[in-house]
Amino acid sequence: MSTPTDRPDPDTPQCPSAGHRGPAPDPGTGSGTGPARGPGVQVCHLYRLRPGAAAEYERRHAELWPEMAALLDEAGVYDYHIYRHGLLLICVLRTRWGFEHAGRVTGASEVQARWTASLAHLFAEIADADGEPLWAYPVFQHSGRRM
Repeated sequence: MSTPTDRPDPDTPQCPSAGHRGPAPDPGTGSGTGPARGPGVQVCHLYRLRPGAAAEYERRHAELWPEMAALLDEAGVYDYHIYRHGLLLICVLRTRWGFEHAGRVTGASEVQARWTASLAHLFAEIADADGEPLWAYPVFQHSGRRM
């Protein structure tokens, strides 16, 4: 993760997410510093479904297990949305104690293991070759004018 600087290099593309300065990662190669993933910072990652899996994926999330929802709460995940465009899933969320903490909590959970195994057949792509999520990074943000 990059560290904030007072004055970014004007020739270096910047990732405008909250509190993140430094080279914007190239989503095709994973180069750059990666997205800021600390407490409260919005993160976005992508999944790709297998053809024909969209209806089951949506049904399964409409019937989210209560113990899975409780695990997300325990891990500090909030403001979590999953959008779908065709077979592309866009997952946007925030965490109370950072994405790495949430990953440790969910990664150690039997509930997460069962949930993941129950959905595995639906996915064509969930991570890069190193097992990292398919991070998407912000290119533009308009916070609006304060009134």
